[in-house]
Amino acid sequence: MKFWRTLLFFMVFVLMAGTALASGFRLPETGAKAMGVGFAFTAQADDPSAIYFNPAGITQLEGHNFMIGATYVSQSGAKFSGITPLTGGQHETERQKALKYLIPNMYFTSMNKETGIAWGIGVFVPFGLGQEYKSWTDSIFRNQIVKIELMTVVINPTIAYKINEYVSIGAGINYLHGMAKLGQTPVAPAPIGNLYQLELEGNDAAWGYNIGILIKPTPNFRIGAHYRSSFELEIKKGNVKIHNLNPAYGLIPALGPAPSDMKGSAAVSMPATFAIGVAYTIDRLTLEADIDWTFWSKYKSLPIRFENQVTTLTNQDLEKNWKDVYALRFGMQYQVTDPLALRLGVVYDRSPVPADTMGPELPDSHRMNYMAGVGYKTGSWTIDAAFMYLDKSNRSSNNMSPGNGFNGEWSGNAWLTGLNLTYRF
Repeated sequence: MKFWRTLLFFMVFVLMAGTALASGFRLPETGAKAMGVGFAFTAQADDPSAIYFNPAGITQLEGHNFMIGATYVSQSGAKFSGITPLTGGQHETERQKALKYLIPNMYFTSMNKETGIAWGIGVFVPFGLGQEYKSWTDSIFRNQIVKIELMTVVINPTIAYKINEYVSIGAGINYLHGMAKLGQTPVAPAPIGNLYQLELEGNDAAWGYNIGILIKPTPNFRIGAHYRSSFELEIKKGNVKIHNLNPAYGLIPALGPAPSDMKGSAAVSMPATFAIGVAYTIDRLTLEADIDWTFWSKYKSLPIRFENQVTTLTNQDLEKNWKDVYALRFGMQYQVTDPLALRLGVVYDRSPVPADTMGPELPDSHRMNYMAGVGYKTGSWTIDAAFMYLDKSNRSSNNMSPGNGFNGEWSGNAWLTGLNLTYRF
């Protein structure tokens, strides 16, 4: 048990921050080979990251396999042009801080050919969100959000069974540990201005499951399907810290007593996902097409609660009402030589965020993802690398109300590099 606690701490520590790299705040960057083919991997599922993409696929792996890696993300801060409740009706421009961080993953699998049973365990980051604005004191979004982080780690023990040469099935249990941070600066009308700086931080755990099937009608044709259940992350008794209280606060009776450190809570619904894919191999070329659904309609609101409320620190129930969305994924791999493989992929990924509830914590939009990758085997070792460019469409919203929302346009993009090392023994 001590080993798993240490492992979980390491994964959360390495993550450092998350961001929205797929629809909403989902992160499919859990393996470099899959990234290289545009995450069109449900039907191939032929490396240890199959634990994430389709657990039935681990029956294809011989012996024991250990895989470790990470995705490095370089995200330029999204740019906003428009008005917020703090700009006084004046059009302004603000850019989020650029973020650079790692998304780690690790897998182990073992296959017994005689029994047809395979098992394994995966540790990965399925969801994450990270945004930070330029200043706690000057940002035009500071009364809504200055900084937000949602960091998750899943431990996914898995078992699979090869029924016959045509059909394999797999399933797993998912233990999710999540950490969330929120920072904002409540603002009073002039001449008071900023009242204080607030930080809410907490963590919680949740359980889920995943199931998959892999069908091979012929040696060159594969069909895969995979379902992963939703999670309910409820942060209770989180720490709320108050910094830089305005000295004028106590001179205004209408504001009530000055806030101090207290406890707070928040709840985040993380969606179920379902993917189905088909792959076909022609000589040295493998092609795959997937359609992947994320059931974001479960995310209806973001409730935030505080103990010992004061006039300027009240409970919030931010309406979200996100939509279920799909992503179209296409990938190809060409086996140049026995050790060397080249890969390409493209993804069309829709945003679940309605314009009328979009907030500065996630100004999401439809995006195109373009990938390229390479794999090389030498002896018992395999190294996979992938590169990805995330091109977001510009997104406009006109949902400003007193204290919340904005009227304006967002733009931004990101570069990602994935690397995995696999050892078979």
